[in-house]
Amino acid sequence: MGFGMGCEFAQLLRPTISSLIQRIYLNPDAGLLFWIPPSFNINSMADLLLKIAIFFGLVMMKILLFVLERFVPHQDTRKRRTKEEKKSEHKPMDPLYKEKTYIVDYSSGEIDDKESQSGWLGSWLKWCPTSIAMLRQAEKKILSYVKTSIRGAYVNIGPVVGKDDCKIWTISLTDNHPERPPLVMLHGLGAGVALWALNLDGLAATRHVYAVDLLGFGRSSRPVFSTDALDAEREFVQSIEEWRKEMRLDKFILLGHSMGGFLATSYAIRYPSRVSHLILADPWGFPEKPADLSQRYPIPLWVKMIAYCLQPLNPLWGIRIAGPMGPKLIEKVRPDLIRKFAALSGDGDATVAEYIFHCNAQTPSGEAAFHSMMSSFGWAKYPMINRIPSLKRDVPLSMIYGSRSWVDHCPGQQIQQMRPSSYVDVQIIRGAGHHVYADSKDKFNDLVLKACAHTDLGNPLNFDLSPKKETILEPSTDIQLDLKPVEQDEKPSLQP
Repeated sequence: MGFGMGCEFAQLLRPTISSLIQRIYLNPDAGLLFWIPPSFNINSMADLLLKIAIFFGLVMMKILLFVLERFVPHQDTRKRRTKEEKKSEHKPMDPLYKEKTYIVDYSSGEIDDKESQSGWLGSWLKWCPTSIAMLRQAEKKILSYVKTSIRGAYVNIGPVVGKDDCKIWTISLTDNHPERPPLVMLHGLGAGVALWALNLDGLAATRHVYAVDLLGFGRSSRPVFSTDALDAEREFVQSIEEWRKEMRLDKFILLGHSMGGFLATSYAIRYPSRVSHLILADPWGFPEKPADLSQRYPIPLWVKMIAYCLQPLNPLWGIRIAGPMGPKLIEKVRPDLIRKFAALSGDGDATVAEYIFHCNAQTPSGEAAFHSMMSSFGWAKYPMINRIPSLKRDVPLSMIYGSRSWVDHCPGQQIQQMRPSSYVDVQIIRGAGHHVYADSKDKFNDLVLKACAHTDLGNPLNFDLSPKKETILEPSTDIQLDLKPVEQDEKPSLQP
């Protein structure tokens, strides 16, 4: 993002630099002619100088961001509960929630946060105009698109990460069909519960649906995660388990997108008895990083140098460094993402951009944990494909990919081969990208409901292996592996 803005700014300066070089070149008194060969091209020299300037500018920016993101202490400002909030805690509550869970009626507009966090740099430099209240309003605008009644709750899961109590923001829809296992939805990197807005009505028609802001993202608490990849992953997984306990859920269908799919799989491996069906939407972190990556994708040296300088920074640092221009930057850099949600409201473009900005302009807690877990942006340090054999054979698995996504589809076929005696359904939605749930919401909802209906049948090992309309990867029984079931009371290691 920052590099793209730098290039645009550089194009504005190019005529000035070209004019300056031309004056020096034509001035015999400048004493610089011996530096310039006869075949000198002014435009090429201007481009070279611009690239050098951008490179050194990014180096300085890297140093500044490293100091700000790693060493500037974040100040949490916790508001005292008002009388209205205290009264609301004594209202009749859903039996699925414990007493320490704070519930509000989302449709009533009474969404008062239990805690408010200052924005990233908000309390120090006042650079990013963000707050939990602004995020709440942006979320509310998007979720107004949903026709089904929504309730929101802060679920206190205790000091899972750090010494302070952690709270996970949760929305729930309908109490229909309580006999069916509920659907729990985990978002991807930089997202939150509101980005499921296009899917909630369709999915909530058949069962109770929960969507959560993962710890470190959205409106949930933002503790400091471990910098070790496996420890950070364990903390995420444990936060999901503690949330389940507080919600008093016995078993549920778990749906995760991108990074949420990675964490959902890790949770299913560690707590298989709690997962009725695992649904992965374009999951991140499954394949191993190719050893010949530089040969597959030849990249100019100067681009590699810039990427190396930006490597210590969190992936979405550009949104925060843009400050008040963050929403406009998101609209300009990711117009494709904004268009996906254009149907949400009349000003849907601005609403979604603001929501994404407020989700990521605050303390990058979960984002830093993701940075610890990744080898580079497209790969995990401990790929999930190596740990799939630890997933119990009686946990059904559905994988939904977008045909135009940057995520590699090959792990789906590999998993089918690794689990020949288990239910593994791999579907690729043609024309959809990484945000497959928004690119083709009706088809995506149909596939999720199909997986849920399979779970409702209650016999995960009796399934039809015949190819479906959208199935392009078929199960194979050529490879026979030793799939020793994991006992329910056993907690498998996250080690690959």
